Amino acid sequence: MRSLGNTGIKIGSVGLGCMGMSWLYQESARDDERSVRVINEALDLGGNLLDTADLYGAGHNETLLGKAIAGRRDEVVVATKFGIVLEDLQQRTAHRDNSPSYVRTAVEASLRRLGVDVIDLYYVHRIDPAVPLAETWGVMAELVAEGKVRWLGLSEATVAQARAAHEIHPVTAVQSELSLWTRDALEGEEGGIVGWCESAGASFIPFAPLGRGFLTGTLHAGQFEDSDFRTANPRFHRAAMEANQRIVDGIREVADRRSVTPAQIAIAWTLAQGERVVPIPGTKNPRYLRENLAAAEVHLAAEDLAALAALPTAVGSRY
Repeated sequence: MRSLGNTGIKIGSVGLGCMGMSWLYQESARDDERSVRVINEALDLGGNLLDTADLYGAGHNETLLGKAIAGRRDEVVVATKFGIVLEDLQQRTAHRDNSPSYVRTAVEASLRRLGVDVIDLYYVHRIDPAVPLAETWGVMAELVAEGKVRWLGLSEATVAQARAAHEIHPVTAVQSELSLWTRDALEGEEGGIVGWCESAGASFIPFAPLGRGFLTGTLHAGQFEDSDFRTANPRFHRAAMEANQRIVDGIREVADRRSVTPAQIAIAWTLAQGERVVPIPGTKNPRYLRENLAAAEVHLAAEDLAALAALPTAVGSRY
């Protein structure tokens, strides 16, 4: 178990990202009933931080999560996000909107879809450069005072942005990508945004700790259907995947030494980056869910961490 910021609430060391249950990854395999079972199994196993957003599937993911947690509300820490407004579901075109009026519209819609009276952790999904962060964060703080939201978070924020928000109202969590092929969150003065979270008492929530599946060692070029986000992602072009195989090979060497899976090593590495780090790998497969949550029991030795630190950086931008 780990702490959720300075809230005094304990959460599982590994949570569950729910996005892929609704869109972006292998959408032909979407199975809402199975996803509901996976979410409930996560709760049974202690993975009680469940992450969604109003963007995912044009609200479908929030509705799905709400259905899954009905009757188990007290067991769940519900995290959702606002700030990216979907224009066309098929084309996946969107724009940012952090305006105070939109924040209020968005929170009411999320509460309704989730079927809850209060959202535990409410994130700005992406900061809108057209709206001063102080205005957005100020109205979010009002939502806390009104009892519609418990705690506030930022997604893909800089240290400067997190610090500015924290001066207005406590930042409980910052969510950004972090994995063995995306280490930006560790870079910069004082350990980057991960270091800032440690010093401020906030949680750091890494999404895509498995490199969108690549670090599991189970993916190959050409296997993605046309609607899959990865078909257009630079890191999943054939040449990049071939070059990045060196990262997977290095992870597999450590996994073999520890008699665990590459996925478990990748998740354990994120956990080793600090006591306030709580990764949220996504899956809609019960087997992978159990594997991911069990990674919390994998303890990496100094030689393992050194071998992983020496892995090359990824070829290709992350978007």
